[in-house]
Amino acid sequence: MVEFHPGAFINALIFALLGIVLFCVSFAVLDKLTPYDLWREIVEHKNQALAILVGCMTIGMCIIIAAAVH
Repeated sequence: MVEFHPGAFINALIFALLGIVLFCVSFAVLDKLTPYDLWREIVEHKNQALAILVGCMTIGMCIIIAAAVH
């Protein structure tokens, strides 16, 4: 049976929170760099192409952050 190591659990929790914070900051920077409000354009104007592009950029940012944190 595998023993529970609280230190490993705490490290995983810290790195998960760090990854989420980095993702939120990078998405906010991306939103500020675009000439229009991403959320309004996607939700109110139903711009599907922009939603797909933002989704792909989000996945890319998550992969980079996961690799950096890991």
